[in-house]
Amino acid sequence: MKSAGPAPQRKYARLVRALQDAPGVTLGAPKRGFGSSALKVDDRIFAMLSSKGQFVVKLPGPRVDALVASGDGKRFDPGHGRLMKEWLAVEPTSARSWAALAREAMEFVAGRRPDRRRA
Repeated sequence: MKSAGPAPQRKYARLVRALQDAPGVTLGAPKRGFGSSALKVDDRIFAMLSSKGQFVVKLPGPRVDALVASGDGKRFDPGHGRLMKEWLAVEPTSARSWAALAREAMEFVAGRRPDRRRA
């Protein structure tokens, strides 16, 4: 499989620098696998760069549906063939702003509190 190269990594690094000072935002510990080097808010992943160089964000399912329908991204497949309904993958060449998606994802994930889960 061909690597996406350094361009998506540089773009992601700029995004990390832009968001790292936001309240509650941290960068995941460098490790291998899902969420390695992911952006987190309150210790929950909201954005990451996939091993294929795709920018991946967590958004509400209906929002992901709309972005997929408009051609702005596709559902994220972490590699086991099951598409994730609340995760959008955007190609590095997409015209869609990574920063805008990341901020939207950060707000979505920050608004999710364990005590608000449905029974």
